[in-house]
Amino acid sequence: MISPPWCERCGAPASRPVASCRDCPPDAIAIARAPFGFDGPIRRAIHRLKFGGWRAVADALGVAMTESWAEVPWTPSAITWVPLSRERLAARGYDQARALARAVAPRIGVPALPLVRRLGDPGPQARRGAASRREAMRGVFEAEGASGRVVLVDDVLTTGATGGACATALLEGGAEAVGLLTAARAVSSARRPRPILGHGLASGSVVAPGNGIPGSRCQPRAKRPT
Repeated sequence: MISPPWCERCGAPASRPVASCRDCPPDAIAIARAPFGFDGPIRRAIHRLKFGGWRAVADALGVAMTESWAEVPWTPSAITWVPLSRERLAARGYDQARALARAVAPRIGVPALPLVRRLGDPGPQARRGAASRREAMRGVFEAEGASGRVVLVDDVLTTGATGGACATALLEGGAEAVGLLTAARAVSSARRPRPILGHGLASGSVVAPGNGIPGSRCQPRAKRPT
């Protein structure tokens, strides 16, 4: 898991504590946290959650996300999530960010509410740079019914363009402040922490083929006798 020393604002690993860093998301996001770097077994776990229908992964990641948020010095009034477009929701059958939000909310003790609505889909963002992503996401979301401090949940923090666009909508919709909580975040190789996953899990133990998650149905297969 990612742990201090880190950037106090976005939780990125650092050689010493800093107030902010080059990896911080847009200003609309007051604070951000993620328990893991987006690589290795965590990357595979999130891909299985998004594209493989392994919904039990959300519960396991939700435990780590809740522990990561425990370091943040403010309590939200609600949790919401970055919504999928209608097309992607229809193709996948469920929204992975909603599944993560619903796993985190009862552990933090606040409701998970659908406060954000997606107005369009700018298409895949993976090949776009940070500036291009921010421009593409401008005006894609709107929010209503937000109040107080809101935690926005998503699967991965990369440039923060999507989260920033959602946070802007939430602030315009009445939120006092918006924090971003993701299962993982992109971390440069020079700043990447050692791949220790916490909760008694050894590196490589989260939904790599043949590996299981405690408390889920995705358990290891028994080895055949040799």
